Amino acid sequence: MAARSYGQYCGITTAVELVTERWALLIIRDLLVGPRRYTDLKQGLPKIPTNILSARLKELQEGGVIRRVALPRCGLLYELTEYGHELEPIVLALGRWGFRAMGDPAADDIVTADSLTMALRTAFRPEFASVPLDFQIQVGEVELRAQVADGGLKIVQIAPPAPPVGGALPAGEPELRFASGPDIRHLIAGTLTAAEAVEQGVVTILRGDLPLLERFAELFRISAA
Repeated sequence: MAARSYGQYCGITTAVELVTERWALLIIRDLLVGPRRYTDLKQGLPKIPTNILSARLKELQEGGVIRRVALPRCGLLYELTEYGHELEPIVLALGRWGFRAMGDPAADDIVTADSLTMALRTAFRPEFASVPLDFQIQVGEVELRAQVADGGLKIVQIAPPAPPVGGALPAGEPELRFASGPDIRHLIAGTLTAAEAVEQGVVTILRGDLPLLERFAELFRISAA
């Protein structure tokens, strides 16, 4: 359990003690993408001290949120328990709430494959997903392949190299491939149209065309208001 106790008998208090110690929710965020080795978690959270990572993993295991498993050819991995997976809609809702307060990134802020994956899952609007879209997005050194079909979203990590339990890459080329940076949040927030994002250099289309980028903007939207 967390080292800190608030001394109150309340479900919210218990939840806070379980998952809001520093770095805990980011560990959970990354494990919502998939099981991770200790080294994968450290790579995805480069600023976390190793002693803190070890302490958070131990606390989350003791709280029944995560468990450690051994998989053939993968070694020891951490994964969410069924109880831990129940946090997914809460984490996604928290991401949408936090998106509205995001400003410009600090000079040393980074985008990781797991953070970008969860950002796309946070912004995804399944009610607009009746028409399929296969796209590839590059933000800095991170590149993901995503497919929208039948109201669902599947995402596979391309770069950096995916963890050993990453999903298989789809066959063929995506219909849309584009590069962007942190300013893609303006496209997702709707403060820039797809055409404006291209015109202002926020998005560079590498494959496909503007209507496909407009389709992406319709599928992935969080109002900044």
